[in-house]
Amino acid sequence: MSVLALHKGMELPKRLASQLAGDEGPTRQKAARLVVDLAGTAGARGFVEVDHAHVSGVSVITGGHGLRRFLSDLSSSGDGKVTIPTTLNSAGCDKEKMKEMDIDWPDFLEQQFEIVEAYSELGIQATLSCTPYDRGVDDESGIASWAESNAVCFSNTWTSLITNRESGLSALATALTGYAPRWGLHLQENRIPNILVRIDCELETLSDWSILGDWIGKQVRPDWDVPWGPMPFIQGLPSRASFARKKALTAAAANYGTPMLWAEGLSAEPPLLKDEQGNWMAPEAGWQGELVFTQADLDARYADLAPTGQVDLVVIGCPQASLEEIRITAAAVRSHAEMGTKIPNQRLWVFTSGENYELALADGSIDLLESAGAVLLQDTCPEVTPYNRAHYNHLLTNSLKAEHYLTSGLNRLPTSVMSIHDCVSHAFDASLSAGPRPVLEAKSQPQHASAKTVQTGDAVLTGSPLESQGDFCLKGPAMVTDVPITYLGYVHRDTGVIEETGHPLDGRAIENSILIYPKGSGSTVAPYVLMGLLYTGKGPKAIINRDVCPLTLPACSLLDLPYGHGFDLDPCMEVNDGDIVELKSEQGVVTLTVLERSK
Repeated sequence: MSVLALHKGMELPKRLASQLAGDEGPTRQKAARLVVDLAGTAGARGFVEVDHAHVSGVSVITGGHGLRRFLSDLSSSGDGKVTIPTTLNSAGCDKEKMKEMDIDWPDFLEQQFEIVEAYSELGIQATLSCTPYDRGVDDESGIASWAESNAVCFSNTWTSLITNRESGLSALATALTGYAPRWGLHLQENRIPNILVRIDCELETLSDWSILGDWIGKQVRPDWDVPWGPMPFIQGLPSRASFARKKALTAAAANYGTPMLWAEGLSAEPPLLKDEQGNWMAPEAGWQGELVFTQADLDARYADLAPTGQVDLVVIGCPQASLEEIRITAAAVRSHAEMGTKIPNQRLWVFTSGENYELALADGSIDLLESAGAVLLQDTCPEVTPYNRAHYNHLLTNSLKAEHYLTSGLNRLPTSVMSIHDCVSHAFDASLSAGPRPVLEAKSQPQHASAKTVQTGDAVLTGSPLESQGDFCLKGPAMVTDVPITYLGYVHRDTGVIEETGHPLDGRAIENSILIYPKGSGSTVAPYVLMGLLYTGKGPKAIINRDVCPLTLPACSLLDLPYGHGFDLDPCMEVNDGDIVELKSEQGVVTLTVLERSK
């Protein structure tokens, strides 16, 4: 890489510097600014040239009006195309099956393909798949910039392809420039397991593996030091596992921010030493947690997740079903269809990619499923589909990834989990789940525990702005938490009210606040929710993050929202919720001053 330019003390590759200067047009200039802003915030060790990008933020219900407006602005100049091969995440519908999907959303199809067309104008391949790894990448290596969380965990775990957990916006910026900051999981010293997990039971079905991944994430505690996310080393798994089992495990583990894991005997060996007996030793910093997953744990999760009332719809394929999952579903369907029964009211939806649909069509699986009454959907995924609540109020799935997001504010649907074979049985026989539809109970996670204490006296903190931002000075009330904020599904996209049970700021609107929190969490399309709120005047007037936050920073960079980071003291602890503060940026230094303590 030719490095010929300096930007505020940071070496830039020659082409990135040219893009930042506007030599390749305003679209790439915006993208370069975001790449440089993220690098400066993260304290990156230069930049890496990226081989492939995968962009998230496609469905109307995930990106919303923030995504549509941003893409319209970005692609309108017509001067910017991606510089590296780039694929696109799943959309919110199958355009050929709108009648079957029964989407009750005015102009949904028009809005959806307005988004897809805008991405296509940027040169992005509209694969509309959330499984970019399901195309023979097992032996691939190189550097990627992937924004779909399940894909990040899969690639880092099961392949030699390296990627950080990007936001939809940071992956797009890399796609347009060809560069990403060299930090995080690009550095070997950060690719170290921090949790030890021992398996003390048999894992047979794909849903068993999915439950395990989700269960691990649920055990993480707020006082654990996991700066790059929980990264478990799992012992006791079978020595062989199919592609679909690997996919189920890492997809569910990604629910709680796991960017990679190690599975003894299945993945690459962890970067750990062994003792004289040949046993793996703990990392230098020790294990943040040592967990044992037992049959009792597995049974308890199935009991918690079992249907307790009428199931309206069964959905398979989150992430989009692999060929193996389609064949398992087809085999389960065949056992019922051979008895002369048929799925009533199209109660079974199977979501897959266009590529896997064609493969399954060739081997007869699609014909078998459709003739039995199932609906096969391409280009979309259960978690990004808007369900018609007049007909669907309780879903059944085999995926903990689906359950995690369907029960969030994205859809707020009661969702149960069983194996594929049990799911298919429920699809054929609605009486198996007879009874009143369940009511979605609020879920409060242990990660929501707050350690804040009331502070008194004066407080002046110093930090840094974004590289691209000039001087600013503003005053106002601080809205403060030491718990991450999940924008997608838990911050209302129209009002900006936080809607997450157990969160310290639950029920509060972020509008017009100086918002202070550790970092964003959850889905990689979070920046688009924040951008939508900023476009409509429902967002904060400034944001301060304690940690490096690729989920928040992109929106602030692209829409020039005053942003502070890297403070000498923890702003989440030193500032009380409700304090009146001044936030000032001058000559590359941000000062946060408490003017008046809250009462």
